[in-house]
Amino acid sequence: MGIFDTIREVLGMRAEADSMRAADPDDLFGMSTAYLTMEADLGFEPSAEAALCFAGVDNTDFADTVREVDDILHAGKEETGTDVSFQKDGHGYEWVVLEDDDPEDLVTSIHFAADTFIERDYGSRLLAAVFGFEKDGQSAYWIYSFRRGAYYPFAPKGSKEHDSSVEFKLESVLDGELELEPQKEYWYPLWPSSPGRHPWE
Repeated sequence: MGIFDTIREVLGMRAEADSMRAADPDDLFGMSTAYLTMEADLGFEPSAEAALCFAGVDNTDFADTVREVDDILHAGKEETGTDVSFQKDGHGYEWVVLEDDDPEDLVTSIHFAADTFIERDYGSRLLAAVFGFEKDGQSAYWIYSFRRGAYYPFAPKGSKEHDSSVEFKLESVLDGELELEPQKEYWYPLWPSSPGRHPWE
């Protein structure tokens, strides 16, 4: 099975069919308190970046939806100062990438973007929301899977390796504060293009 098939299966089609519960974009607001726990209890500081991953559709209505998301986020920049950009990764997936020193602004902006896709009937195209953290050169992420309606941790280490001890530590500390994915086979690693980069790069 190739990487494209794997990501579609884990974050996509199979997961959509057997997901434990429907995704709720309001789950994203759990990160508003989780980032405080990450910093106070685990020493991981927010990286000032977050991103929303989605699978595009080649039609005019979807293009209009993406423009609407762009317009909403750029309009909000005057109040929040959140920078926004759109990128496409090497697997063909698209990302709304946000940068802001205030983690709560990132959470709010990610929620606005996700909610807009859902209101325009493209919720099924949402794959994941990704929130970045750093500690002593170690990157860690909380990934919210829209197909599973749950969060899971991801701590990349080197090339195509992940630090399971860090991931399990994050799981144990944030269990109860975030809606966590209990089935480890759905903890899909979103590998960056090269070590030291973010999954959306």
